[in-house]
Amino acid sequence: MAEGTTTSVAGSVSTGTSVLVRYFAAAAEAAGVEEERIEFAGLADQAPTVGALRDLLVERYGPAMARVVANGSFLVDGVVRRDPATPLGAQVDVLPPFAGG
Repeated sequence: MAEGTTTSVAGSVSTGTSVLVRYFAAAAEAAGVEEERIEFAGLADQAPTVGALRDLLVERYGPAMARVVANGSFLVDGVVRRDPATPLGAQVDVLPPFAGG
């Protein structure tokens, strides 16, 4: 999938919700792109969540992405969010775990 690609996901989250997902370091390697816009379509009574995005990314990109999201971070509109029930914002950054000190 090329940078800037838009994909749709049906049946899991609210109709018409578009989220810009940006990937960094190992997350970008796992996804094969630096960013993509994901259109969530489906049930109008559910908002897209961090957990739904995590599950979608693991399903789409496999074990490499599973390793990233297991210990990495999601920044929802610039704020670290770890609760899978957190609603998504307009932009989500997927960050791998960082070592340092």
